[in-house]
Amino acid sequence: MSENSEGPYFEDFKIGQKFKSKVGRTITDVDNIWFTLLTNNSNQIHFNKDYTEKYFPGEPFKGRLVVNGFLTLAIVAGLLVEQTSQNGFMLGIENVKFLHPVFSGDTIYADAEVIEVRESKSRPSFGIVKIRSYGYNQKGEKLIEFDRVFMVRKRGAKWSS
Repeated sequence: MSENSEGPYFEDFKIGQKFKSKVGRTITDVDNIWFTLLTNNSNQIHFNKDYTEKYFPGEPFKGRLVVNGFLTLAIVAGLLVEQTSQNGFMLGIENVKFLHPVFSGDTIYADAEVIEVRESKSRPSFGIVKIRSYGYNQKGEKLIEFDRVFMVRKRGAKWSS
């Protein structure tokens, strides 16, 4: 990462601060099938339409392929990187809740709130931020909720410190 990297610094974060994704991301069948294959997920609900039509014909599935939940998580996290962790790196994800299925053709939007801000004990040039992230579809239905923890650089700090 360059010294001129865009994004907030540790000092810019305040508990209760809110973020909203600037754009949405529409998920396609190709996205879902590729992700499912890349992760070796063999659950047929993600790639076998005949299977879902037979075993999940009712609401909310209606025989549709279900998007892999971890793809949804990755997209929601990615939609917020520029505003949150562009000047840092992820330490972990906690308290993941998949609240509603996601289907091909759904457009995902994200928002988040800062829930913890603290100094790093091991890296004095960085701080640790925890945000609660939410993903929504085009209908406003909440799809996923999780806490993302990342280490973010302090203003003026070098990456090597």
